[in-house]
Formats: sequence, C-alpha cells, structure tokens
Amino acid sequence: MRASQHFSLLISFAITPAIAIAQESVTDTRPSIAPDIREDDTKLKLQRGDVVIVPIPISNPTLGSGLVLGGAYFYSQTEEQKKTQPASVTGAAGVYTDNNSRAFTLIQQNYWNQNKWRFTGAAGAADLRLSLIAPEDVSTSSVDWRIRGEFVFARLSRKISGNWYGGGTLRFADIAQDIETTVQSNDFDTSPDVRAAGLGATVEYDSRDMPLNSYSGRYFKVETLFNDEAVGSSQTYQSYNLAYNSYHAVADNLTVAWEFQGCQRVGGAPLWDACRINLRGFAATDYLGKVSTSAQIEARWRVSERWGLVGFAGAGQVSRSFSESEDRSLIPSYGVGLRFMVSKAKRVNMRLDFARSQDSDAIHFSVGEAF
Repeated sequence: MRASQHFSLLISFAITPAIAIAQESVTDTRPSIAPDIREDDTKLKLQRGDVVIVPIPISNPTLGSGLVLGGAYFYSQTEEQKKTQPASVTGAAGVYTDNNSRAFTLIQQNYWNQNKWRFTGAAGAADLRLSLIAPEDVSTSSVDWRIRGEFVFARLSRKISGNWYGGGTLRFADIAQDIETTVQSNDFDTSPDVRAAGLGATVEYDSRDMPLNSYSGRYFKVETLFNDEAVGSSQTYQSYNLAYNSYHAVADNLTVAWEFQGCQRVGGAPLWDACRINLRGFAATDYLGKVSTSAQIEARWRVSERWGLVGFAGAGQVSRSFSESEDRSLIPSYGVGLRFMVSKAKRVNMRLDFARSQDSDAIHFSVGEAF
C-alpha cells in the first residue's frame, strides 16, 4: 500500500508510524507531500469543490487484499503560493483487508513561507492481524500476531539551505499485542501492552523532479527517535533510520532508480517497532531484527503514455533477528511489474508486481512506485 506521500500518505499513516512493520513500505523514503489533484483529469477520484475522495485497492503478503478509502480537503492558494509550495491539506483514510485488519487515521499537512516550513500531524487507530516466522525453539513454523492500538505523530521541518531540510519529530503509540504462543525475546519487548513515547530529529535532502514518481534527482534522509520511560515509554530505546534514493533518466522513456536503506534499534524496542527488510517478495513481518540493511535497483520502461514495465532486483540482511539466534544470510528479492498511469499530470501509477525471494513469492498491488 504505497500510494505514498500523496493520497497514499494517508494510507501510510493509517498503518504507521505507530505500528511500523504492518505496511509494505513503512519506511517510505518520499517526503510528506500530498499532490493537489483537484484539477487533474484522473477517474480515480470523486470530487466536490476542494474535497477529493479516492478509493484505492491493495494487495500484499502482509495484510492480504482490501480497500483503502482516502479523502482530503485542499486549502485554497494564491497564484504566487501555487508556484512555491504545495497546498495545505486535511485528510482522513480508512483501510480494511480480507484478513480482518483495519485502520483509520486523520492527517494534517501545512506548508507556509514559500515552503520553508512544513508540518505533518497524524492521529489514528489500527487493529492488524499478522503472522510471524516462529523462533527456532518453537515447534510451529509461524505464529499469529495481533497488534491493536492508537498513535499520535507530528513533524515540523524547516528549509536549512537549498534542498536541505531539518526538523523535529514527536510520536506516541499505545499498543496491545497478542502472540499465539509464549515467546521470550532478549532483544524485543513482547509484553501484552507496550507504550512508546519519543522525540527525534530528521535531516532530508531532496532534488527529485517529482517525489511521487521520480525520473531524475536524489533523496537522502536520516531520522532518529529517542523513546524514554521519563516521557511515558514502557522501555527506553532509540531508533535510527537512513535512506538514500537516486533516479536517472537514461533514455526518454527509461528510468533507472536505486535505493539503500539502513535501520538500527538500540535498547528494549517493541517488536512492532523492529527493523525490517524493505523489499518485495515476502511479508513485512518475515524478517524483524535490531539491525537491517537493504538495497535494490529498478528499471522503469514507459512503453506508452499510460502503460509501463519494470524489472527489479535487490537484497537485504537482518541482524539479531526475532526468529533466529544468529544473523540471517543475505535475503534476495527480484521480479517484474506492470504499470498503468491513472494520472498523467501527477504521474500516479497503479502498480502490479510479482516478486520472488529465497523462500517465497508474492503479488503486490497498490498505487504509487515502490520507492
């Protein structure tokens, strides 16, 4: 479910950040900018004035198949504001899938002073039915995992210089989790009720031509979050995330994109806030650990104005994993995909990917590019 950072930003927050591993791409590397599609000719939307409603089908190995319904109110702008910053927006999104997972979120995004300042705030609740690869000392191969709770998230950023932004983050999540079997973990907090409250900082660099579906440019992001018992967390722990994306137009109709992502958790992190491998071909809950890295490359061929084909390959690794005592070997991911552009003005693609890994394969269907 990666209609990310346009209407899919609403989806993103419907599942995250509080319940991080539940979404196919929780560590979405795109900035939180919802494009103004009020004047766009796509048939994907329902519109009345400044209110736009978008139904989005989804399918992935983490949550199954279902529907996201997102709605947004875009605030009016002067002609000068349209040239320098996105429209501010108030939105809401709900998701339901066939494994009885559901989530709802409210979101607010504001941009002002010629896009020198950006604010994103979200609050919501989720009830997710997931599965885990069982630890080595458990007789079954997988265990059911249910996580449910509420979250609040806020981020304020300011332009530092050129394409650089810096800002602060606040997050609070109150989560109940049920794991099918008794599991003891020295690395993760698997208790029934877990709260995470923290403050953090973010630094970003963004030179892409269009964040939703980039043909050229680069994106870099470093994010930290410090959760502490002194401000309401069940455990004191730290989160560190890094992402770097690069996009290259090697021909008029061919783009080559690649990304690298890294993650580390220090201290007693909740299992739902573990690092994971951000690749396709398996459920997001298959590889959870205290440290993870991944890299992938994708060739995107625009066959016609509307249709496109992609091929991708990548690999990742997780350390101090939940399911094994030793580090896992390199996890591969490769596959092919089909694209249909539902909005030419905003480059909104419907995405159908078939991906394989060492132990599994999966179909991913959503809106927006994988990265």
